Amino acid sequence: MVSSPTSQRVRKLPDERRAEILAEAASIALNEGLERITLRAVADRLGVRPGLISHYYPAAEDLVIAAFVLAVSEEREELFPDGGTPLERMAHLIGRIEGNGAFELTRLWLNARHLSRFIPALSEALLAQEYLDRSRLTALVEDGVTSGDFAVDDPFSACIRIWVAIDGVGSYVNNPASFDYEAFTRFVTDVAEWSLGVQSGVLRRAVDRVRSA
Repeated sequence: MVSSPTSQRVRKLPDERRAEILAEAASIALNEGLERITLRAVADRLGVRPGLISHYYPAAEDLVIAAFVLAVSEEREELFPDGGTPLERMAHLIGRIEGNGAFELTRLWLNARHLSRFIPALSEALLAQEYLDRSRLTALVEDGVTSGDFAVDDPFSACIRIWVAIDGVGSYVNNPASFDYEAFTRFVTDVAEWSLGVQSGVLRRAVDRVRSA
């Protein structure tokens, strides 16, 4: 009689296991919210015991913060791709925001801003990620000034205005019904055109090309 093979759990290297845990937690953060990240929830999704998760992240709070940082860092690369003119790169950013391509990211930021009131370490992580976002957008505006795509005296001020527009629109992300009035749905484009000194309609057409591609 031939015995059936015994299934064996694959032992992963520590760095590989940690990355797997963190990636799963980041997925929960984006799709369900930071409050849904627990050692058991991550363990259940990976098919392992909660004790394995606590071995790498003894405090659930540390896993929540690390998941937030990973999620927003990966999405940042989606928002600011390499290649293209500064105008095209700005259109990509705005097209993704206005076209709900960053819907989960917007919800995550809103979620993190709320929880940061009660978790000091999350507040520090949020501020650090905001700094990275501002730096990336300011650099994009500066590239546009150099290329002649944008006419801006103070790139950082333009950056702040655009982010405030993005965050302002994002504050409505949890509304149960959509609001399709153009002054709202194209608000980020309109603010960006004004802030960047772009001729009226130029950035809007570039965003439309991105959204229709």
